[in-house]
Amino acid sequence: MNKALVNRILPFSSVDGPGNRAVVFFQGCNFNCRYCHNPETMNRCSDCGLCIPVCPSGALSSRDGRIVWNPASCMGCDACLVECRSKSSPKAVFMTAGEIMKVIGKVRPFISGITVSGGECTLQKDFLAELFEEAHKAGLTAFADTNGSIDFSRERMLTDALDKVMLDIKSFDEEEHIMLTGMSNSVVLKNAVYLAKLNKLYEVRTVIVPELLDNRRNVAEISRMLAELNPNIRYKLIKFRPVGVPEDMKKTPVPSDELMEELKNSAVEKGCKEIIVV
Repeated sequence: MNKALVNRILPFSSVDGPGNRAVVFFQGCNFNCRYCHNPETMNRCSDCGLCIPVCPSGALSSRDGRIVWNPASCMGCDACLVECRSKSSPKAVFMTAGEIMKVIGKVRPFISGITVSGGECTLQKDFLAELFEEAHKAGLTAFADTNGSIDFSRERMLTDALDKVMLDIKSFDEEEHIMLTGMSNSVVLKNAVYLAKLNKLYEVRTVIVPELLDNRRNVAEISRMLAELNPNIRYKLIKFRPVGVPEDMKKTPVPSDELMEELKNSAVEKGCKEIIVV
């Protein structure tokens, strides 16, 4: 029976796709983004035990050299995540598609679909196809929020199983993307074209980071590409916020409202019809 490592399940979200959705955050990521807002989802727990003494409710213990989390005792204070040196979470658990759907089933009357996120959800791509099949049986749509690092044209089982993709394009420039994430953006841009042609690209997302990225060029080039592919694809411009980010990014300024408006207008000028600023 296939299982995947799940960081957490958010029962309701209105910002992760259309309508009200449940979001499944998977553990593990192949990017190392300098501004990552969820660094605790990057790696698997190393079972080092540093988190145990800082847990105020005694929800963490060690058994046979492995960290054990007791959700019934957990206060949700996240002191363990603050203490962790591995960019991971001791609260991640392996779950089957059926177990995930059982959790989501509790809120089924109030949601229209599920969105898988992370970390990077597509690192567990075979499991996602199975989960999406179960979601469709329950009458739910299935979206993937992804960094675009896997080639969707070579993963037909996953691509056929999902309804739409929300794709991060963190930088249009190859060298800047490598500086930011440690990885090339060649597959990311290829995926944008491929998924748009299949009418499966729901949204593209770009985080605006002053002093780190060439934000004006990124927005201009990405919006130009989207307008050529399909001007109705949503383009979401996200303000960088120094919350939950690595220490060296905490003094990076938040982009001004004036800059965000300028970038939105740039995307409109390039032909995009739906630009969301958050």
